[in-house]
Amino acid sequence: MATTDRDILAVTGNEATAEAMCQIDPDVVCAYPITPQTEVVQLYAQMVADGRVASEFVTVESEHSAMSAVIGSAAGGARTMTATSSQGFALMWEVLFVAASYRLPVVMTTVNRALSGPINIHCDHSDTMGGRDTGWVQLYGENHQEAYDNCIQSVRIAESMDVRLPTMHMYDGYVISGAIGPLQMLTKDEVQQFIGPYRSINPMLDTKKPVTVGPFDGLHGWYFEHKVAQNRAMDRALQVIQDVADEYAELSGRQYGLLDPYRLEDAEIAIVVVGSTAGTTRMTVDKLRARGVKAGMVRVRAFRPFPHEAFAQALQHVKVVGVMDRADSFGAMGGPVFLEIRAALYDCDPRPQVLPFIYGLGGRDIFPDNIEQAFAQLEDVAKSKKRASSERRYLNLRAD
Repeated sequence: MATTDRDILAVTGNEATAEAMCQIDPDVVCAYPITPQTEVVQLYAQMVADGRVASEFVTVESEHSAMSAVIGSAAGGARTMTATSSQGFALMWEVLFVAASYRLPVVMTTVNRALSGPINIHCDHSDTMGGRDTGWVQLYGENHQEAYDNCIQSVRIAESMDVRLPTMHMYDGYVISGAIGPLQMLTKDEVQQFIGPYRSINPMLDTKKPVTVGPFDGLHGWYFEHKVAQNRAMDRALQVIQDVADEYAELSGRQYGLLDPYRLEDAEIAIVVVGSTAGTTRMTVDKLRARGVKAGMVRVRAFRPFPHEAFAQALQHVKVVGVMDRADSFGAMGGPVFLEIRAALYDCDPRPQVLPFIYGLGGRDIFPDNIEQAFAQLEDVAKSKKRASSERRYLNLRAD
């Protein structure tokens, strides 16, 4: 039964995640600090030192080592977590694929930050969007509450027997990670009951049932079949993500889905957005609605697996869709989210027009006026009888 009388705390996004990890109390945490994620593992290390958790905290010399240690821990049969950002995520690159290929249910917090160069430590989504095909389930959060909730739900998703894939949950660096926001926590007993005891599958440390992890799978092996099985698990994850969210709603009173639509029922123009910018976009939608403009919004929550059918159902009646990407895909027709949305809507009849917008790279501010400008472009296209160019449109870009 949902509890609604919980205290509301004022915390940073990183504090919210560290508290979720404390209540999960994984067997092992392997991590290395990097801005703006550092506070997560710093706080958790203090929790270990203070005896608030029973976790083994493994300090390593780099993020590559952190993910390597995570793989060893999870393969050994331990519930394992980690956290990173930006260049640390990039340094993990080769072993991110290993964790997914070995079907290890690791949970990782990734605090979004731009990739260098030039050197930049501020928020965009280039790090995790760059890792969208590593085989990890990806959940994007909007605010402090969702950073906490997604962390807890990620454990259930990753460990589901229908999935058994590593899962990362993300939130915006500085905008959420270091800023103060509201949080309603569950009790530790509630979290423990929700996630349940850890069930290891073929652990390396079970000497009575010896297994080999990561053997050579060459030309005459089963590599192809293993990749197909991995992708089918990703397909099944869509239902698991929703089932876990529904069960979590009964416990917390907070409902999540694969995506988060807003005022879409009769919308003629709509924007798709990821992360904290959704809040500003909702306010802009309300402002436009007050002027009689039929505007709407969809926030992306699950990006991998990408819920193509859910987006097609939500947006098929919209005349023009604008997709706001806080990352670019160099040499492609638009940003990562644009490419997915355009593909999802391809079979709709009639097919909505889809326009790519790029914003906020390297932490560049996005203002309500910028989002209004994007909606104004969508309005113009909706009124025109001609299909618009799919050339990128940049928001709050300095004049050349």
